[in-house]
Order: sequence, then structure tokens, then C-alpha cells
Amino acid sequence: MTASQPFSEPISEPFSEPIEMVPHLSGCPYAAYARLREAGGVHQAVKPSGGQVWVISRHADVKALFSDPRMSIEARNSRHGYQGFGLPPALDEHLMNVDDQAHARLRRLVSSAFTPRRVEAQRERVQAAVDRLIGTIAPNGHADLVAELAAPTPVVVICGLLGIPESDGAAFQAYTRSLMTPNDPNRPATGDLVAGLHTCLVDLIERKRAEPAEDLLTAMITARDGDDRLSENELTSLAFLILWAGFETTVHLIANGIATLLSEPRLADLVREEPDPHTPRMAALVEELLRRDGPMLTAIRRFPLEDLRIGEQVVPAGETVLLAIGSANRDPRYITDPDDIDPDRAASGHLGFGPDRAASSHLGFGHGPHYCLGASLARMEVRTALWTAIHRLPNLTLAIPEQDLPWKLDHRQHALTALPVTFTTEAA
Repeated sequence: MTASQPFSEPISEPFSEPIEMVPHLSGCPYAAYARLREAGGVHQAVKPSGGQVWVISRHADVKALFSDPRMSIEARNSRHGYQGFGLPPALDEHLMNVDDQAHARLRRLVSSAFTPRRVEAQRERVQAAVDRLIGTIAPNGHADLVAELAAPTPVVVICGLLGIPESDGAAFQAYTRSLMTPNDPNRPATGDLVAGLHTCLVDLIERKRAEPAEDLLTAMITARDGDDRLSENELTSLAFLILWAGFETTVHLIANGIATLLSEPRLADLVREEPDPHTPRMAALVEELLRRDGPMLTAIRRFPLEDLRIGEQVVPAGETVLLAIGSANRDPRYITDPDDIDPDRAASGHLGFGPDRAASSHLGFGHGPHYCLGASLARMEVRTALWTAIHRLPNLTLAIPEQDLPWKLDHRQHALTALPVTFTTEAA
């Protein structure tokens, strides 16, 4: 059994001991990922919190394992008693915790409510939310685009999609943002945040039953497949998942995307040439940003149901496996010039990019049965936020050197904690 050196140190030759995913891991580990791919692609690691995992780094392996029925997402198949985030059952019975028929059943019920028509109907709401936020910062000449644009945009959109009234939006935003900052010493205890969020969701569901509306939460309450429908725990869990996943990932997609545009002026110029956010070229650009600079470095853990040979390694049944999306998407075995953002790849047909197409072969939204249900909505939000920021904030520039941008020190996420910028004010 071989393994490589820590992500943050250079590789000389394979080691027989597990690599260490150190707490001070860089937020941009792509050079280290390249060394992992070249050293075999399948390695053991030790997480900062303890416990061994297997890291899969090559695109072909990651993509195949996303669809392999022998790879389970259910924690009960862990041989080490995996605990995870420790959510209560009322918030934990959702799509990311079940396999096979149970997963297909939940997805079938939710998909009947999460239709393309419903997502497309959010386009004006998304644009209005972004316009309002940028209108607030435009007179200032400076901003933190994580706190003032990237973070609030998805909350407004997801609350609108679910049908959360504006009067409740602040509470949901406070709970969600606090859960995203576990290292904040001033935030309430995680258990209190989870309990408060659960209470808000239960109360909202009861109100929706009494007063149905044209929104996703009402559609989920009434969704049926024959005599089948969502249980109470499934309903609250799925609402929580949509709120959480729709918020966290999109925040980082928007922030990462703007940072890339400002670091590579040719891309900002490309955006300036587009007449609106939803052109094919904007769609192709966002796909490339998702591929190269997507926020999820690893997918949610998996557990083999039997001993699996992956490359030259055998991963024992029940071990924890991390599929390194951030590495796979930059694998030169899968794509030429992987470190370049090239929207014109679409013209060659190599990746099948296009507006809201799930067929693109990057793995930014996963692959297979657990492909992200909200991918189309996230793409729309990112296109809108990037295009509007570039068009509405003249001379938009990073306020600090690119190399000083603050990235989360987390092996799971490629995410900025702040994005300080300057621009010419509208008044000027």
C-alpha cells in the first residue's frame, strides 16, 4: 500500500504511511493535487479531526465512483461508526443520506416539485435581488463582495423559491450563516442553531398547509407518487437540505467567480461584451469557472460496500472515501490545459457546455444518481451575479493583491472568507 506526502509539502517518493491532511492546509491545494494524481491517484490520508480516509484524485476514477452502486452514501455502511454532522432525524432524512430505492423515491417526489419551469420563474427574482444588493454598495466605491453580494443573494433566492416570507427571511439567514461559521467564537452553540432552524421550518410548513401558495415548499407538501408522499421528517429534512445546499455552495461559486474575473482581466472583458447574463457564452464561462474554481474540493463521503480495486489500490469495505472533485476537474488526462479558463471549449464539443446543461463532464455538481438537484438554479444565480457586478460596478478591482486573498483553511472547500474590492462610484 502506498501513499504520498502531505498536501502542503512537496512529494519526493511514495510513503507507506497515510498522508496527513493538516489543519493549516492551503485553501488552494491544486499543485498538491497534481502530485497526488501523478503518485498513483488513490491515497490514504488522516483528517485534522482524526480518522483515516481514502482520497481519490483522478477524473476517471472519481467519475466512475460517483455512479458505482458499490459506493454507498449511507453512514450505516461505515466500518468505523461514522457520525458526520450529527443532525437530528427531523433534519437528516434527505437525499444525501440514502442510496438506491430510498434515494430514487425521495428524488422522484422532490423532482416533481423542482421543475425547470419553477426554476426559470426565478430569473426575475434573481436579477432583482442582485440589482438591489449592488444598488446598495454602488455609491460606496468599495465593498466586501462575500458579505455584501455573494452571501445575501442565495438567501433571498432560496427563500423566494421555498416560499419563506420576507418577514422570516432574516431569521433563516441568521441561522444558515451562523452554521457556516463554526469557528466564530460569538455564535450560538451548534445544537441551539439546529434546534432553532428546525422550529422555524416546522412552523413554516404548518403555515403552508393552512395557506398553500405557488412555491416549492407547498409543492413538496402536496407532492405525491401514487399513494406515496413525503413524511414529516423527510419534508423538514429536504427543506433544510435545499436551504443549506442552495446557500453555501452558491455563495462560494459567486465569490470565486468574481475573484477569477478580477484576477484575469480578459475574462472580465469577455463578460463586458455580453448583452445579458444568459447568453451561451456566459453559460460556457460559468461552466469553466465551475470546473476550475468550483467551491467543493471533495464530495460528501462514501463507503464501499465491498473491497474495491481502484487503480492499483484495494480500498476495504466500509472505509471512508473522499472523491476529490477539485483534483478531478483539473486532471490533464481528462482535459487539455486544465489550469486555463477557456469558454471556447464549448465550440469543440469536448465538454458539451451550454445553458443549464447537466451533460458537461466536469464534476462541479457531482455525477450520477446524486447529481445536484439545484444545479440549474445555481448556474442562473452565478451568471446573474457575475454579469451584473461587472456591468454595474465600473473599474471593479481587487482591493488587495490576488495572492493575499483569504481562503478558508479547509480540505473540503475552495472558498473565500472575504473579497475586498474597489470601484468607481455611480455618483462619480
